[in-house]
Amino acid sequence: MKFTGTVCVLMSLGAADTAMAADPFYIGNWTFTSAVAAPWADPQRKPDDTERARLMGKAVAFKPREISGPGPLACGRPQYKVTDYGPAMIFQGAFDEMRRADKKVDPKALAASLGFADAPIRTLETGCEIDVHFVDDTTAEIGLNNYVYTLKKH
Repeated sequence: MKFTGTVCVLMSLGAADTAMAADPFYIGNWTFTSAVAAPWADPQRKPDDTERARLMGKAVAFKPREISGPGPLACGRPQYKVTDYGPAMIFQGAFDEMRRADKKVDPKALAASLGFADAPIRTLETGCEIDVHFVDDTTAEIGLNNYVYTLKKH
């Protein structure tokens, strides 16, 4: 009977260990699904479509020790850190910079126009060139060269 109890305890410890080892929400395969001109882009100048065309439909894989996919997202040694940002600080503080230039700019409204319904906004700092902002667990956005790209998780 003691043996059965020991096996149950060990099995429970194994289950707990498996639960603790689950991958973070961002690990997995994502695809570029859309892009819109970024709110901070100069409205007098149309952003260059070359990069947008190159990225649409492409896959990005966030792995524990690398990000694979098209540049500039590919990264051999990411240093992941999940942080909660307010609307003014997403996209490397672009909305805050816009507000400082024009007091009528509302970072919360700009964030909402891109699908961010609530603050704080969960952000993956990669330690590489790009931060990833999450609308939800299966939708993310990045800012790159005057576009905001949407990625969907598979």
